[in-house]
Amino acid sequence: MKRKVGALEKVDADLSSLQYKIRRDPTSYREDFLGQYDQYESQRQIFMQAPASTTVAGIISFRDLIDFVSHVADCYPTETAKFPEDLIQLLNLHHEQLESELREKVVGSLVLLRRKDIIDSPKLLQTLFPLLISTPSKSLRALVYQKCLSDLRTSNAKTTNHRLNRTFQTVLSNLLTSDRASSKGLWAVKITRELWKRQIWTDSKAVEIMKEASLADNEKITVGGVRFFLGGDKEREEVEDESSEEETIDMGRIKHQIGINKKTKKKAKQMENAVATVKRKERRKKQPHPLNFSAFHLLHDPQGFAETLFFKHLQSSKSKLNLEQKLLVLQLVSRLIGLHKLTVMTLYSYFIKYLTPRQPSVTSFLASLAQATHNLVPPDVLQPLVKKIADEFVSEAVAAEVASAGLNAIREICVRQPLAMNDTLLHDLVDFRKSKDKGTMMAAKGLLGLYRDVAPGMLKKRDMGKEATMGLRSGERKEQRFGEESVGRIEGLELLEEWKEEEKQKRTAAKGIEIEDHYSDDANDWVVDEGSSSDSGGWQDVSSDDNARDANPNERPIKRSKHEPIASEEIQDDEDDDDEEDSDEENHEKDEEEDDDDEDKENKIDHVSEASKLDDARSSLATTRILTPADLAKLQEIRLAASVNNALPASQRKRAAAQQAALQRHHDDPLTATEIEGLASLSNKNSKEQRIAIAKAGKEDKVEVRKSTTARRKEKKQEQGKSTTNRDKARKKNFLMTLGKAKGKQKRSLVDRGKVLKAHKERGKRGGKRGNKG
Repeated sequence: MKRKVGALEKVDADLSSLQYKIRRDPTSYREDFLGQYDQYESQRQIFMQAPASTTVAGIISFRDLIDFVSHVADCYPTETAKFPEDLIQLLNLHHEQLESELREKVVGSLVLLRRKDIIDSPKLLQTLFPLLISTPSKSLRALVYQKCLSDLRTSNAKTTNHRLNRTFQTVLSNLLTSDRASSKGLWAVKITRELWKRQIWTDSKAVEIMKEASLADNEKITVGGVRFFLGGDKEREEVEDESSEEETIDMGRIKHQIGINKKTKKKAKQMENAVATVKRKERRKKQPHPLNFSAFHLLHDPQGFAETLFFKHLQSSKSKLNLEQKLLVLQLVSRLIGLHKLTVMTLYSYFIKYLTPRQPSVTSFLASLAQATHNLVPPDVLQPLVKKIADEFVSEAVAAEVASAGLNAIREICVRQPLAMNDTLLHDLVDFRKSKDKGTMMAAKGLLGLYRDVAPGMLKKRDMGKEATMGLRSGERKEQRFGEESVGRIEGLELLEEWKEEEKQKRTAAKGIEIEDHYSDDANDWVVDEGSSSDSGGWQDVSSDDNARDANPNERPIKRSKHEPIASEEIQDDEDDDDEEDSDEENHEKDEEEDDDDEDKENKIDHVSEASKLDDARSSLATTRILTPADLAKLQEIRLAASVNNALPASQRKRAAAQQAALQRHHDDPLTATEIEGLASLSNKNSKEQRIAIAKAGKEDKVEVRKSTTARRKEKKQEQGKSTTNRDKARKKNFLMTLGKAKGKQKRSLVDRGKVLKAHKERGKRGGKRGNKG
């Protein structure tokens, strides 16, 4: 009996079992808890007096007591009111002397108290963050960094905790601005970048923190801030794609397995979890997509930021950054200038000394120069740079890769500011399209195609092309002037107007209502201004319409105002008669010149009238109604149907789409050195070993392609985790296991065989064992 009592007392002394009992019935075990809490108090006092002389057994006992009290502190809030303050004091005073496991237990206990809402998030972060920037222990820094991020994510899980975010962002900002040369600000960069990536902090305050980091004197902090602006948005998109591309749960497969396999509690729990996951994903899909602005658009003063970055890290002789780090800063400055159309004139003269083929990472400098170009940069500033690139990179004496990279860089600059090129240099560069090197030829053709679109007047007449020549004659393509901005409009809006009019006529005809003619008999449509005389205005009947009306009595006479331009067919008839009379008196060459001039006039008249009609149609639809999502979808469909590229062959269609995508690149997308070097890869010829490797890789791909349909279906089933058919299982079955069934078939009597055949025929009639036939 004594031994049993001793065992029970041992169980009661066990802290884990006591913790379990207290959770179930706190009132009954209050005295037991107070006994353990008194023991904790005494050990804490001993440890605070002499933390270095504590024994190993004492540390283990103290650690277990801290764990026990933190787990049951919510059951006795009055008795444990001082417990969080004791842990904070212990951690602040002796975090360097604490044993590693005890230190981790104290940090974990504080986080547990935060989850139980015994302490709040600001108090926890005020305790842990100073340790992050002061402790020499690498393991403690990693633990505190993880706990701070976890607490911030938990606090902003359901709704955004603006108060906590503002408080902590102010702490990080003060850390960076108080001492710009200190390396402690690196933790502010890490925390801000991680929370931005997880879309917890998406406001301008986080961007201002990284802006201060970019202007720091410490190289690591500066590079961290610059990399945030150059790649932070991309990281956020990648994390969003990973969360959206999670492994989908096949509910049909799970239900099928549960219906066949043995029913257990574990399987039922898995089914509940799968249903909850699917419902959570569905709710997430229905939620509106958050407006995640780019960090560049949330900057308060981009002009001042770009100037400070340039003068402090690039132009200053006191800058400690190496070439790679300076390139990152240069990319950031150029993207700011190109995106916000800033003006930093001294930047362009900074590029001059780096624009040589012998300069390391010269393609990055070329890409940065192209990014820093926009239509408000004066052409006088850019022309010397373009001339320098042409002289250094584009000539017969340089390698083909260098020439193609130079031409590509010039094209990227001229896409953003076409006035940076002069006529003479353009004619020389376009002549490189006859080069035998494919990369150089393609780059020169790209430059030629660009100026056919934006400034065909700068090209020679033979290089303009058919479309550019016709556009110049009709006045559709005009010479671009410096600072001129194109009027914003919705492309293809006139097509949507025509489609809506056709649909309206179809619906009217389907209802049996007579379609109204464009020229109605309403008196208001025929009113002439009182101030206009019969010579200068009014309506006139055309004599040719009388004959047409006699031939078609149902057709209404069409009346035209004197202000309305005469139709091009009438002009053509009159001018043809004049040409016939003059042809007897003048030579054939003069006739051709006059015909060309007449055609130009006709084209201009037609173009002006058509352009005015289209402008009226666009303005009427754009200003009289709001386009719905259905209208926008139909507009996209009509746009695709009316695209000229659809009439091209597949090869030309792909090339035209690539050119259009290059011209319409978004301003937020960066221009990298790889895109400058893109055409240079065409100049490199593969070696014999590379060609053999490519051929072998192609053969392996072909072998995989030749798989039968059955084999592909089997692979697909295996990937989805589905079972095989009974026939496939029988094929793979061990031969010795099939002997018994075979012997049984041989011993059947004639009557048994007849029964089996009869049953087989009946089973086939009803669609197999499961009766699949209706």
